[in-house]
Amino acid sequence: MNGAESLVRTLVAGGVNVCFANPGTSEMHFVAALDRVEGMRCVLGLFEGIVTGAADGYYRMTGNPASTLLHLGPGLANGLANLHNAKKANSGIVNIVGQHATYHIGYNAPLTSDIEGLARPMSGWVKTSPNSKTIARDGAEAIAAAKGRPPQIASLILPADTAWNEADGIAQVPTPEQRAGFSTEAVDEAARALRSGEQTLLLLTGSALSEKGLALAARISGKTGCKVLSQTYNPRMARGRGRFFVERIPYVIESALPILKDFRHIVLVEAADPVAFFAYPNKPSRLRPEDCAVHRMCETGDNSVAALEALADALGAKEADAKPQKLVELVKPTGALNHASIAQAIACAIPENAIVVDESVTTGRGFFPPTAAAAPHDWLQNMGGSIGFSTPVSTGAAVACPDRKVICMVGDGSAMYTLQSLWTQARENLDVTTIVFANRTYQILKGEFAGVEAGEPGQRALDMLNIDRPALDFVLLAKGMGVAGRSVSNVDDFNAALSEANAQKGPRVIEVQM
Repeated sequence: MNGAESLVRTLVAGGVNVCFANPGTSEMHFVAALDRVEGMRCVLGLFEGIVTGAADGYYRMTGNPASTLLHLGPGLANGLANLHNAKKANSGIVNIVGQHATYHIGYNAPLTSDIEGLARPMSGWVKTSPNSKTIARDGAEAIAAAKGRPPQIASLILPADTAWNEADGIAQVPTPEQRAGFSTEAVDEAARALRSGEQTLLLLTGSALSEKGLALAARISGKTGCKVLSQTYNPRMARGRGRFFVERIPYVIESALPILKDFRHIVLVEAADPVAFFAYPNKPSRLRPEDCAVHRMCETGDNSVAALEALADALGAKEADAKPQKLVELVKPTGALNHASIAQAIACAIPENAIVVDESVTTGRGFFPPTAAAAPHDWLQNMGGSIGFSTPVSTGAAVACPDRKVICMVGDGSAMYTLQSLWTQARENLDVTTIVFANRTYQILKGEFAGVEAGEPGQRALDMLNIDRPALDFVLLAKGMGVAGRSVSNVDDFNAALSEANAQKGPRVIEVQM
């Protein structure tokens, strides 16, 4: 076999059986190997940001890395924004990046670039395979890195001649490290803080936001009276009826500061010390009080569920200590579209075991309380802040979980970054309902303009913030990529569109005219 086939066989043997791809000339031998090797599902994206975002969504729902296939440095560069988001979400991904043949690089052809230099900022592991005899072993190392604790983005660069020259065979992936443990000393310190009688916050993210982790947090809160919150943005959160509901730290500084001002202790469970998303004139970067003691109980990748269980045991917190929560009553709304009625409509429509991918930005900030009363579901958010996250992540989540409805919520400005995702969803018949909030503006930026005290925007500034000339038609855009769509301008039509989408499998678009 050649190097490309040895790599594909190593990937499949190592449990990497999905490849999100946008190949070019240098990767043709890898593409040919995909024909010869059984066991690898290949999903084409029409832009590399779709490919990398889909790999992120796939990992979030399976805990197992997918592969990407990217064309040289420019192809990798096109995918970097969603690799940034994936890195912040601690998603494991194996990037296969094509490179010119080793003897061709020195000629400085038009597509020659420093691929390793491009890969390093978004990767935890980077290597260029020197020849076809090493490519299988290098691939095995990449898989091990992607499956590590914590998971990493592993970028393996594949020169064309290492792909087409003869190889020795496949390589065995090193046995992955066992799930990380936790520090008993850190648990004891957290228990002391929670017993102190002073106001304490248990701040969660990562696997602590699984259904089991949240149940343990409910017991601890009921026993000690501590407050439980999540980070503003989280890779995945179990939500819905029967699950402990936790609010997020608000994005807006003026909303976050009052919530955090009285805490004397914060116990971090995989979470970061809370800071503002951006710097603003005359506003703090750190959101907690300076005299608040911070106790790191779990690092990213620790077994935070086991740590919470140990903490509950140390505090004597039993299941009976978890206090019942009063959730917002769900009533199917009627009348005009506004943030409250949209939230109620979505909460009523979320089917059991759905996956909600949230890039609704300003429109969706008030969605959390009503949707806590929806049917049980998982909620995925943009960890890195790079726009164009939701439609690719929804694509990967739908590939990962074909038996679950995926609901993608996205603003119209964000949707245009990676709208080509719809084409992949149509081709693969993925069960994704994409709700586009048509603000006809970058609404988030109007708020940020005021937040940084830049003054009142004039016409030229407004031209940079509005996307209404011409207006985007998402029903027609979706139709052009093979996806049926419907535009709604009142809540009754929105309810009907959601019911229609839930009643059938396959991709749909609902444009909500705000």
